[in-house]
This record gives sequence, C-alpha cells and structure tokens, in this order.
Amino acid sequence: MQQTVLRASSGAVSGRPTAAPVATRASQRGRVALRPVGAAILNKPDSDEGLTYKKAGVDIDAGDELVDRIKKMNPKANIGGFGGVVPFGDSYLVAGTDGVGTKLKLAFDLNKHDTVGIDLVAMSVNDIITLGAKPLFFLDYYATGHLDVDTAEKVIKGIVDGCNDSDCILLGGETAEMPGFYQKGEYDLAGFAVGAVKKDKVIDGKSIKAGDVVLGLASSGVHSNGFSLVRKVLEVSNTSLHAPCPWDSKKSMGEALITPTTIYVRKVLELHDKVGLKGVVHITGGGMPENIPRVIPKGLGVNIKDGSWNVPELFKWVQATGKVPIDDMRRTFNMGVGLIMVVDPSKVAEVQKIAPDAFLLGEVVPGNGVKYV
Repeated sequence: MQQTVLRASSGAVSGRPTAAPVATRASQRGRVALRPVGAAILNKPDSDEGLTYKKAGVDIDAGDELVDRIKKMNPKANIGGFGGVVPFGDSYLVAGTDGVGTKLKLAFDLNKHDTVGIDLVAMSVNDIITLGAKPLFFLDYYATGHLDVDTAEKVIKGIVDGCNDSDCILLGGETAEMPGFYQKGEYDLAGFAVGAVKKDKVIDGKSIKAGDVVLGLASSGVHSNGFSLVRKVLEVSNTSLHAPCPWDSKKSMGEALITPTTIYVRKVLELHDKVGLKGVVHITGGGMPENIPRVIPKGLGVNIKDGSWNVPELFKWVQATGKVPIDDMRRTFNMGVGLIMVVDPSKVAEVQKIAPDAFLLGEVVPGNGVKYV
C-alpha cells in the first residue's frame, strides 16, 4: 500500500486539493516532457548515423501531438503558453509545473542530490516570469520506493535554495513512498510554482512588432532539458561521469553537466518593472525554434543571427561526439541561451545598462517561425 507523507511549511499542509477546479483563462501545456526512465529502453543508433533526441528515446513530435489532442479535449483553455492564468481581482494568478527529467539520473550516479531541487524550482519559476508574474509560493512532490531521509533532506534543501533565489516560499509538498515502483536509490520530482502579476503589467506578446530587438541571457549549461540525449552520447562514447571534463579541466564530466539551471526571476522582473518587456521566452525543450513562436504574434517571425553569442563548449562536445545534426541540437538544447527578451529598439541600451550580460540575438521580422541567418 502506498504511504503518503504530507509536509507542511508556514502552517500550510499540502497534498492533493479537494476543492473544485477553477476555470482558467489560459492553461499551461505548451511543452510535454517525454522522459525515458532508464538506459535499457534507449534505442541503439546505427553505427554510421549520428544521434538524435528521438534515437535517444524522446519524441518531441509525439509530445506536440499530445498537446494538440488536449487542446481539443479542453477547448475553453488557451493551451500553449508558459503558464496557466487565472483572473484574481486586479491581477492574474499564474501557475506553472515541471520536473527535472533524466538529469536525476546524473544525481543518482554521482550521489549528488543538493542541486536538483534548484533545477526543479528554476524550471517552473522561469516559466511563469515569462508573463511578468512574481513567484509567490512553490509546492513540490517527491516520490520514491524507499524513503532515505538524508537524501530527501538534501533534495529539499536545494528546493529551499531555489525558492530563496526566486524570492518565494516553499509552502508545502508531498512525499510519496511507493515500494516496488522505483529502482533502489532512485526518486522522481515535480514542482509547482504560483505567482501574480497586475493585469496592466502582464507580458502577453501582443505589442511585439517587426523591428523589435531580441536579446538573450546566457544559460549555465544544459539546464534541465535534453539529458536523455546527453546520456546517450556519454553511453556510445564510453565517457564516464567521473572522467575529466574536456572543456574544463578543473571539473569532472559529471560536475560540469549537473550544474544547476539558472534562475532569471530577479533580473527579468527588474527589467520589466524599469524598462518594460514586450515578450519573454524560457528556452526549454524544443529550443529556440519551438519556444520563441509561443510568444510571437501570428504573421511575425524571428531572425536569429548565427554567431551572435558564444555557444558553450559543452554543446560543441555533444554535437561532435554524438554526430548530432545541427537542427536536432537547436531543437533539443538551449545552446547557451537560457532566456530571451523582446524589446523596442529604443530600450536596448537601457536594458543592457541594467543587465550588462544581455546580448543582441536577433530581430522580429514579418513572416513566421525562427530562422538562423
């Protein structure tokens, strides 16, 4: 029988809510995360072919098809954005949910559990800030076959650290102990962030027009998308997580890969408050080609200037070692760009004064989709 442990924070006990669901103005379901649960199910590529995300066991097209089917089942919701939106007085409540994916496999193999909680928070709060929402609170779900209290404590500490970096609180969570469901020493995580934004400050992309400038903020690495392909490249190249990192001799491969996802909350909210952002894109699964169109109005596209930023050596290693086609790299990974902002050309200097690390990435043009020029 499943044993469920309810955890509380700040006097709130979390678990499955029993209240009736609230009708939403917009629902988050834009990107379905498809995650192979073990190396045994990964497809072995042909020896003369390069690796792709699909060969590593993840089919993005299948995820997109599921989203389309959900849209038909739930036509009242505007599915496809980065967060679910509910009117609340003069504000909107914005909610997002995500996991860490197979990056957890690295945590298991390295016996390092104190940073995946940061990843968990980052994936959800980085989503809801794309609408201008300030994160208010976070809930987590921790599931395992046998509860190792020391390991769980390390994971939860990472979640608390992520919440502190996001200026929100860990309000509560659920710990589910399910014997026989997970392999020994393994666990899974899910997180849920809720924030708020005044209705007149919401970032909805509607004011974006041709000629607007696209700025980027660097990622810290792979973040939490694409690890099934990374792990497959490690496997076929017989590269150990404990081997020296080819692009950073001070680290092992595992230490480099498990670097936590960057949290952009403070920077983005400050920029929106002081400058005004027309659009914000969290570069997650699907990369720039599939995430940018989620915020750009119909009839407009984005030209990305190839070479306008330094692609980290990590991605170059993955591409070269796995012989991964460039289109698959761009559709799987953030390629060094963790978050994108769209601003009026007259605001660029002001943005870069506040955020000197923001770099010119491209521009909005008539058309559709994302092109690398």
